[in-house]
Amino acid sequence: MRGWRKLAVATGLVLTLHVGSARADWQVDATAAYARGDYQTAITILRPHAEQGYAVAENNLGLMYENGRGVVQDYKAAVGWYRKAAEQGSANAQHNLGLMYENGRGVVQDYKAAVEWFRKAAEQGYAVAENNLGYMYGTGKGVAQDYKAAVGWYRKAAEQGDALAQRNLGLMYGTGKGVAQDYVKAHALFNMASANGNSTAEQNRDEIAAQMTPDQIAQAQELASKCIAQHYQNCGF
Repeated sequence: MRGWRKLAVATGLVLTLHVGSARADWQVDATAAYARGDYQTAITILRPHAEQGYAVAENNLGLMYENGRGVVQDYKAAVGWYRKAAEQGSANAQHNLGLMYENGRGVVQDYKAAVEWFRKAAEQGYAVAENNLGYMYGTGKGVAQDYKAAVGWYRKAAEQGDALAQRNLGLMYGTGKGVAQDYVKAHALFNMASANGNSTAEQNRDEIAAQMTPDQIAQAQELASKCIAQHYQNCGF
């Protein structure tokens, strides 16, 4: 089966500005400008609020610098803004800062620092960070390799419907790393991940199905259907 993957893309504007019906007008305006590709206007709106210490604006200004949208791409500036928001407890910014350390963008590559920031975000229940922290444990980057810990973090993200974490947890069951090998559970997880948009999981499912009996495949399909109906809670993974 093809191996583990992490999400290596910073998350920002679309997620952090959608914080509920009580959003300030500037957040709505910045989101609208960004959505229509008017990055200069988005920057103009975000910068004064970032400079006033609004974590949402700081994180999103960091995202603009990281991707060179409305400004010249500048990883060091991105790190600076992510750090300001992360130190205020923004899970999104903590995750983004972790990615910068993990990839060595704007900072010296430092897996231990990446783990530290992923953990802060993961402990707030941020699914993308939970998956990435699982990846770091599974690969031994920045921490001692620990498959059981990897499974635990993948499980937390998978229960939130994170397709990549569902796939990664399926790989753990398929290979028997951190858990007892279980093709039925692996197949079910790959099925759910595929349904949630992870195209690689479909290939994983088909590969493992070749090693299963028709009865096992039927059990896996039933388990996946039941788990989806339960919104990924109490599925026994």
